[in-house]
Amino acid sequence: MSTNASGVLDALGDPTRRAVFERVAAGPCAVTEIADGLPVSRSAVSQHLRVLKEAGLVRDTAVGTRRVYRVDPGALATLRAYVDAFWTRSLADFAAAAERPAAPPSTTDHPPTEESS
Repeated sequence: MSTNASGVLDALGDPTRRAVFERVAAGPCAVTEIADGLPVSRSAVSQHLRVLKEAGLVRDTAVGTRRVYRVDPGALATLRAYVDAFWTRSLADFAAAAERPAAPPSTTDHPPTEESS
């Protein structure tokens, strides 16, 4: 499944879904382990996991009768590339501004002195 930054950001936009993702990011786990301590049902956690899976953020594997979820590293790479693009652009803009020669002071920048009035 192809992962795009927009889909990843949309999926992580929901606070509960983000909490689900953070639990999976801590290590592979099943729905019951993810739901433990969250203020939503296991069914709701499963729905959030489905959205995360469709966005390419998590993968699941059958282990006996359970599904174990883990973070898909490809999605994290997509998210990092998206954020890095902003960082790279910001650093380039800063470098350009820092290397630009300072403008000479303008004579209109200072109020007239008694001698010049």
